[in-house]
Amino acid sequence: MPTRMRFTTWRPLATVVIAVLTAAFLTPAAAHGSPRESRPVYSYENAAREAVWVDTGLDGDADGHTDRVAVDIVRPSEPARQGRKVPVIMDASPYYSCCGRGNESQLKTYDANGDVVQMPLFYDNYFVPRGYAFVGVDLAGTNRSDGCVDVGGRSDIQSAKAVVDWLNGRARAYTSRTGTERARAGWTNGRTGMIGKSWDGTIANGVAATGVRGLKTIVPISAISSWYDYYFAKGAPLYDSGPDWLSDYVDSPDARAKCAAVQQKLVDGAPRTGDRTPLWTERDYVKDAAKVRASVFLVHGMQDLNVRTKHLGQWWDALARHGVERKIWLSQTGHVDPFDFRRAAWVDTLHRWFDHELLGYDNGVDREPVADIERHPDQWVTSTAWPPKGTATTTLRPGAGPRPGVGTLGTSRGHGTAAFTDDPGLGETDWAAHADTPTPEKAAFTTGPLTRDLRLSGSSRVTVTATPTTSTAHLSAVLVDLGPDTIRDYGAGGEGITTLADRTCWGASTAGDSACFRQTRAQTADVGQTVVSRGWADLGNYASEHRGVPLTPGRAYTITLDLAATDHVVPAGHRLALIVAGTDKDLIDPPSSTPTLTLDLSRTSARVPLVGGAAAFARATGGSTAATPTPTTPTSRTLDGVRTPPTTHRVPDRTA
Repeated sequence: MPTRMRFTTWRPLATVVIAVLTAAFLTPAAAHGSPRESRPVYSYENAAREAVWVDTGLDGDADGHTDRVAVDIVRPSEPARQGRKVPVIMDASPYYSCCGRGNESQLKTYDANGDVVQMPLFYDNYFVPRGYAFVGVDLAGTNRSDGCVDVGGRSDIQSAKAVVDWLNGRARAYTSRTGTERARAGWTNGRTGMIGKSWDGTIANGVAATGVRGLKTIVPISAISSWYDYYFAKGAPLYDSGPDWLSDYVDSPDARAKCAAVQQKLVDGAPRTGDRTPLWTERDYVKDAAKVRASVFLVHGMQDLNVRTKHLGQWWDALARHGVERKIWLSQTGHVDPFDFRRAAWVDTLHRWFDHELLGYDNGVDREPVADIERHPDQWVTSTAWPPKGTATTTLRPGAGPRPGVGTLGTSRGHGTAAFTDDPGLGETDWAAHADTPTPEKAAFTTGPLTRDLRLSGSSRVTVTATPTTSTAHLSAVLVDLGPDTIRDYGAGGEGITTLADRTCWGASTAGDSACFRQTRAQTADVGQTVVSRGWADLGNYASEHRGVPLTPGRAYTITLDLAATDHVVPAGHRLALIVAGTDKDLIDPPSSTPTLTLDLSRTSARVPLVGGAAAFARATGGSTAATPTPTTPTSRTLDGVRTPPTTHRVPDRTA
């Protein structure tokens, strides 16, 4: 993972000069010289509202006609009358009719002519008066679109890519779902930015990975980068359902009647064995990062247990390897939109980002720190690069301690063994709460109290050599900050926020579409320990990430678990712990047996990205290679960790 990122120039200098001069005459923000901010000078009340149906070129529902996806448009009417063209902000979603968008689960509503009245979220209210068009796309198989939902596959991605093509004059659209009258996008210059949370942001990732021309930037929020990693972690199932359930969840009634064949393909192509199949390869956007032309502004909750931060880490790293212009926000929340955890700063930053990327304004956003990180609730820090310069992967090794199951964590190779028995009724917060106590379901290894702060930044990997007693076994590894803290309560219903009754307004309103949204505040919890990163695997995938096999009881196997990306400071006085166990309750499904696993400590290690590398670890641990674990100073009451949110049919969409 590189330690530095620089914004890349997206246009030759001569083009920039021409664009700036043109903008001075053709954009509403210009009075004299180069504009730095688009202003709300256009009427939202009188904005043009229309619907078109874009031909995807696919026939997912096999009805003999190529599928058309519904595209609802809100755009300022004045520029077109004045011969000026505007850029587009697009949110392509499966949730516009079945489930809603945002913290208030808003749906699209329509007038008698079928034109959109309420567009969910604030994007149209805020950006249309500032000279942008907003486009809301119903993915194939949802709301007013033809076709079938294929959960991140060709149909999903083509639903939005075809719209980008149409905006740039390369695809056909019609004024109705079945008619022949063509619709043309003469009002836009084709410069498009995609945004969206969860599944919506996932579509933005997937469209960017096609390399489609005209897509200038994407803002994926809590988004998936590889659908296999949404459902499995190296063979270990993360949910008790597959993409067929999710497809049925969002399908329109019309699609449910026509899409049985697509549903069956999802069942057949995504076996619950956790094997990687061609279905998953098609839905892996990371492998196509080299095709990305758009800049990428990622936002993710570091405690998101729905779309877990492995998606963020592997996507960020892949984009970095190919020199993609990037920016990132990392919050302490779970699956929450930044509009609901840092509203004013988010709207301002997003505004400047789109002004820079879509209008070409030199407003300085490209020269600001690359990363914003929430260190404590509502307390943010920045990094000029992410991970910061000087971050180095450091190998930490578990060692045997004075009591079985409670060991040390340092840089010297350990010796001996540690054993535990899978207990599906317990999970990471239970293990962390008893890190200093021998318990049968986990093996814990800790440093001594740190003498200096120690910052983890990036993605970790834990390599485990384990001998099982049964033919199936699942493994979990977590990194834990042992010490009292106040954090966002990501395990509560709001995943770190509380929604209030009062509203704030962000843009212009009409009678049918209010720009006013309920305020939120941080919901916090006092904890005695914080799980900062986690990862899982099926030990049967020891030889291949693509296919699992039965284990031979009594034989040792080595496997590497990929832990989720994070940015966390373990403060002086706290301890860093590595815990290895079996089933992580509510986060992975248990194996078919109940194994006891014996770890070979000499062949078990964690590769952790530390700011300052091994030298920083040595300084923080007093220069020792291992330290006897010492419980933290008792407080007046016992502090538990945040409880894991229930996972029953969790979907990558909404809530908070």
